[in-house]
Amino acid sequence: MFVSGQKVAFAMPVGVPAWQRWLLYSSVARLVIFIAVFVPSVMLVTKALHALGWTHGAPPLQAGLGQFFGRTVPELTAFLLLTRFIERRTPTELVSRTMFSRALTGLLIGTLLFSTVVGVMWLLGSYHVTGFNPHANWVTALLMVGLGAGIGEEILFRGALFRIVEEGFGSWAALIVSALFFGLAHISNPGATLWSSAAITIEAGFLFGLLYMVTRSLPLCMGLHCAWNFCQGTVYGIPVSGTSADGWLVSTRTGPDWLTGGSFGAEASVIALFTCTTLSVVLLIIALKRGCVVSPAWIRRKQSVAQIDSLEAAA
Repeated sequence: MFVSGQKVAFAMPVGVPAWQRWLLYSSVARLVIFIAVFVPSVMLVTKALHALGWTHGAPPLQAGLGQFFGRTVPELTAFLLLTRFIERRTPTELVSRTMFSRALTGLLIGTLLFSTVVGVMWLLGSYHVTGFNPHANWVTALLMVGLGAGIGEEILFRGALFRIVEEGFGSWAALIVSALFFGLAHISNPGATLWSSAAITIEAGFLFGLLYMVTRSLPLCMGLHCAWNFCQGTVYGIPVSGTSADGWLVSTRTGPDWLTGGSFGAEASVIALFTCTTLSVVLLIIALKRGCVVSPAWIRRKQSVAQIDSLEAAA
């Protein structure tokens, strides 16, 4: 929906009772509804996967599928129920005729972006390839940290959190809130520090938020997220957010943690921070030039009333 030249996926219906405005359609209410569906879905899916034996210790394919379903089904369930029964719309930010081409574009961007990070580390003498492992467990990695994290986290942090906060409080609030929560979500990972969480907040939280703001495409964000994680762990053999890597390239990194990212992985490196922030600045410039920044809902309502009054006066 377009309001005063600003695109939002959902706007509060006109003329609904006050209780529905606050308990069904407000940003806070929709976030609460999403969480109320999401949390029980996590518990149900977790129990189902344990019953099937598709958990850690299972064969690679089953373990990977367990991680994939565990990371995507609860998010998809909550998101689709919210858009279908509360917002009553088709989620075009997720499903569209261009979803596959946009996902492929995201995969390409993510591959090039992380390869640039590794290339700079190699040029600085920090990244070293010591061997090749053709037997790397790429299936589990692809399903878990690639597709699982890429799809699930983008629905959670961009499709739900960013979008809904933006529709109520504007783009700037959505960027800050979604980036902070994205960084905090990684603070309990192995090897995580306050610095690594801050780096993810800045380099990834803002990057994905701005990418969504400019494109309004979750598949594009998912593709980039998936490629970044898969390339980092499986291609280049670098830990992914503290998770140990089983990569085709057996590698080591030398130098201070601020350069290499330490045991957490390249996300905690200033090279990744600088590279991703540079792309974020480019996206911010594009967002400003295209008028992609959404004002808070109360400002949009005033603008809409002013537009209607102007049209009536002209008539």
